[in-house]
Amino acid sequence: MILPFSWHHLNHWDIGVIPMILLVGAGAFYLGSARRVASWPRVRTVCFGLGLLVTFIATQTFIGAYDMEYFSDHMVQHLLLIMVAAPLFALSAPLDLIYESGDERTRKFLDGPFMAKVTHPLFAFALYFAFIPITHLTSLMNLMMTHMWIHDLEQIGFLVVGYLFFRVAFGLERGFKLHPGLRLVYVMAAVPVDTFTGLVLSMSSRVPFSNYAMMAPTGASKAWQLSNIKLGGGIMWIGGDALMLLALIPIAIMWVKWETVRTKELDAILDAQGI
Repeated sequence: MILPFSWHHLNHWDIGVIPMILLVGAGAFYLGSARRVASWPRVRTVCFGLGLLVTFIATQTFIGAYDMEYFSDHMVQHLLLIMVAAPLFALSAPLDLIYESGDERTRKFLDGPFMAKVTHPLFAFALYFAFIPITHLTSLMNLMMTHMWIHDLEQIGFLVVGYLFFRVAFGLERGFKLHPGLRLVYVMAAVPVDTFTGLVLSMSSRVPFSNYAMMAPTGASKAWQLSNIKLGGGIMWIGGDALMLLALIPIAIMWVKWETVRTKELDAILDAQGI
């Protein structure tokens, strides 16, 4: 078991070979693809780089080193991945980049029925709505604490689920798009799932994960373990809701810009008709 966390552990790194290969490989692939598309916006490349940086901080620094010993730290990592890194990846529009830089077979696949279902707003919303409670309120949490490969898949799941959700919310990429006003409703409708999950954990009267006793810091009592579970629930409840509401700001700005453009177009049509 790991020793209790103290502030001098802020310089503790948890560098893994496979995660670094994935992060560097993803960055190299994105940059290589962006170079093949002359008109690709630089701001999207910056967003992808920031997404990789946040993912690195969440998984390879002291946050990643203590994410199984401290449930509260696990929740911080969860929020960084699904509500910070994932929106940045959504803003980088990776599927559009692959479409623009890929060959005919790649474009055919992205235009096919499988991707149409995976990227559909209803699928993304249902996936997010189910993924959060399943990964935090079921026995999957016990499995994650004892099997590192499940733990790693969970981290990837946070990124994928978050990307699919915020991809719809921002509406930048090709495919089925919601009306800008509906995107606000779409995001607000997902807020209760974080609130519910956080409240359930915060109101726990006992430690809900039996394997947490094995992973908790050396000497941690049952009372401490329960307290940390409650703290993690509070982080998810308050932090998750706050980040969701923060995401509404750029979506609202996009809606205002869309309405402005539509108003100008309508005025131009009315002027041409002499009305």
